[in-house]
Amino acid sequence: MSEQGQPSGGVSVDFCGEIFPADPSRPLTIGREGDVEIDDNPFLHRSFLQITHESGFWWLTNVGSTLTATVADKKGLLQAWLSPGARIPLAFERVTVWFTAGPTTYDFDVVADAPSFQMVDNEALEPDATGETTVGRVSFTPDQRLLVIALCEDFLRRDTAGTGSIPSSADAARRLGWTVTKFNRKLDNVCQKLADAGTRGLHGGPGKLASNRKTRLVEHALSTRLVTVDDLALLDHPTE
Repeated sequence: MSEQGQPSGGVSVDFCGEIFPADPSRPLTIGREGDVEIDDNPFLHRSFLQITHESGFWWLTNVGSTLTATVADKKGLLQAWLSPGARIPLAFERVTVWFTAGPTTYDFDVVADAPSFQMVDNEALEPDATGETTVGRVSFTPDQRLLVIALCEDFLRRDTAGTGSIPSSADAARRLGWTVTKFNRKLDNVCQKLADAGTRGLHGGPGKLASNRKTRLVEHALSTRLVTVDDLALLDHPTE
């Protein structure tokens, strides 16, 4: 802590194993043509996110115009949805940032040398006697959980942060041995449950699920550790 009681220390971005330290005297930009050059993706803003130092705090700001980002601590206990123009303080030791541009989803870590807050661990997932899994106030059936795992599979199988892809409904249904109709019906049910529980970004309007709900669902599931690498074994025995 500094003399003013504010956090001190540096912040860096870890993207695909490469470290980019932030300079407190100027913004660290993240995007298609940023200091952290994510990808030559036309759907990605040239400058999408930036890290700045102000009043003794490090901040992550969405300086883009259309894309959103999901920010969460490594234990999945804290999640923020960063819309254009929004910013959050980087107060924890390590957070992961997810965002999607076109067909590709990206993630990177932001590491603080001297975090001002520490998270208290608890159980994010709690199986109940009915075989459903309870996450906060939301309970999922085994089929609903399999659906989420299938959508997140590409990200769960990676060793490091970077890029990944979300399967089409047809590919995910084929992976589970389901029809596309069954998959889409269960996807609607999962998104509706989460939206009713307060998860943002799954509704396009009153009574209408967002067209990009799979993207938002995957970001939410990964950031809150709704599914983990241990769940991949369940895909070997999908329900009929």
